[in-house]
Amino acid sequence: MLTKVQKWGNSLAVRIPKALAEEAGFECDKQVNIRYEDGEIRIRARRRKRYDLDELLASVPDDYDEGEWDTGPPVGNEVW
Repeated sequence: MLTKVQKWGNSLAVRIPKALAEEAGFECDKQVNIRYEDGEIRIRARRRKRYDLDELLASVPDDYDEGEWDTGPPVGNEVW
């Protein structure tokens, strides 16, 4: 697919045709990763890491003691 680079403010921009954006999984206002590698500019849809609560809890060391912690003195109109 042939397109052209155009000026956009102080930057350059390339418009991604709708069919190609859909095929790549790009959506309006979603973040993408862009980098220059091996003589090519590569754009990838950002994939958010999904966290699993069981995995996160399993990574907590057995000797972990949350204990108490102090957040400091009141600074506003807190009612404690």
